[in-house]
Amino acid sequence: MAEQHSDKHDEESRARIERARLTRIFGDVLPETTGDDRAGAEDTRSDDWFDRERPPHHY
Repeated sequence: MAEQHSDKHDEESRARIERARLTRIFGDVLPETTGDDRAGAEDTRSDDWFDRERPPHHY
C-alpha cells in the first residue's frame, strides 16, 4: 500500500516538475481546462445565439 502512495506522489512530483520546465521554456501555459469544460458554463451556442448572429443575407 505504501508503494502505491509513493508511486502516486512520484508521478505528481514529476508532472509538477514538467509543468514548471515547460513554463520556463515557453512562458505561461494555457489553463488545463477551458471555460466550457468547467461546471456551470453557459451554453452560448444555443439556437437563439445562432439566430442573433446570423448575417441578414443568410435568412
